[in-house]
Amino acid sequence: MSTTELAWFKSSYSGSSGDDCVEVAITEQAVCVRDSKDVMRPHFAASRDEWSRFVGFVTDV
Repeated sequence: MSTTELAWFKSSYSGSSGDDCVEVAITEQAVCVRDSKDVMRPHFAASRDEWSRFVGFVTDV
């Protein structure tokens, strides 16, 4: 799936000015993350299981 076909969204915690944000797109296979200031750069993708482990680790810290 190409970057333009993904449904990107920003966190509800993002400010209205749009700076220093990441955007996320969720597919059946992966969670994709990109820099909202430079959307032409490649995005990072992790499997849904990998993403769940990452979020679990971050919330435990």
